[in-house]
Amino acid sequence: MAKSKYFTHVEPKLTLVEGWARDGLTDEQIAKNLGISTKTFYEYKKNYLQFLQALKKGKEVVDYEVENALLKRALGYEYDEITYENGKEVKRVTKQVAPDTTAQIFWLKNRRPDKWRDKQVIESNNTVEVKNPLEGLSTEELKKLIRDG
Repeated sequence: MAKSKYFTHVEPKLTLVEGWARDGLTDEQIAKNLGISTKTFYEYKKNYLQFLQALKKGKEVVDYEVENALLKRALGYEYDEITYENGKEVKRVTKQVAPDTTAQIFWLKNRRPDKWRDKQVIESNNTVEVKNPLEGLSTEELKKLIRDG
């Protein structure tokens, strides 16, 4: 049985692991950076709490940043555009970015699926009976109705 590389290849690099996760690297990329297989990477996640926590902590930071950016884009925002000449500010203009409906839809479908998912399930105890007024008429009777229209 091979000796675990965790204590030599991973544990000393937990701060790096957290940083790589924060930078958006995939699990496979982090495993490659550590010099371990993806299978070993997942075994370490399962068996070493410190490793799992470093990954979660790194990913959590960037997840919050993306959430905030999506919300900002969904609601719209203002920013100052500054023009410089010779290192001095010469003009400052406040610009507006309109709310983005695609970001709003994405946000609502994921945050409020009960109201905003594409397919809604509506539960009701009431039944609606639809009766066809032409039910029971013969072909000849239907043709007569069409002619007399």
